[in-house]
Order: sequence, then C-alpha cells, then structure tokens
Amino acid sequence: MIASIRLDGSTACMALEGTTDAESFRAYVQAVLVPTLRPGDIVVMDNLSPHKSDPTLALITQVGAQVRFLPAYSPDLNPIEMMWSKVKQWLRGAEARTHADLTTAIGQALACVTPQDALNWFAHCGYSFC
Repeated sequence: MIASIRLDGSTACMALEGTTDAESFRAYVQAVLVPTLRPGDIVVMDNLSPHKSDPTLALITQVGAQVRFLPAYSPDLNPIEMMWSKVKQWLRGAEARTHADLTTAIGQALACVTPQDALNWFAHCGYSFC
C-alpha cells in the first residue's frame, strides 16, 4: 500500500502487488496523489529511493506543491507511521483472507482515520500548524 495523509485525515491510497519501485511510485503520484494536491501543499516523504526520482518530483512541483524530505532514519517525525499502525491494527482484526475482502477492509480501515487522529499524529511528530 502507498498512501498519504493530510491534516484533515484524508488519504490518497493505492494498493499494489509487490514492492514499491520508482515506476510504481511514479504511477501512484501521477494517478492518485497529484489529483489531491493544491498549490502550496507540502509533500513530506522519507528517503526511500523511489521517492527521489526527478520525474516523480516534477509531477508534484508542477501542481504548485513543494517536496520536503525527512532526515534519514526519522520515523518519529513521520505521522503516516502512526496512521499505518492504526490501519494495520484494524486490518488484523478484520481477518480478511481473500484479495477482495482485503481491498474492502483497507478502505474501511482508512475510513477509520479521523481528522482528530491526523491532527494528533502531526502534533506528536512536532509539526506546527501556525
């Protein structure tokens, strides 16, 4: 799964089989993330090598958003890690055993991410809203 999180808790998620490489991440950015971006948005990413592809970064900046990379080894500064923890806990409880059930459960788990969750996670990671 590849996803993003905004302060209001909304996400742009894509599920795929296999690992994330530069090509699959670029497809996610182009088809899923970019349509949700607005000028002035800041996209914060960790240092996974597929995140650093110049063509992918250009897709983000072309819509007027900025990209910021987290320092290396900084999961404590990344609120999406807390989102994944909640989503994974929900998915374990759903016990989905087929691809169709898992896809449905992913949607349900993401729907459980509230705006208050997102605000708390960003605040916990030290982000300022001023």
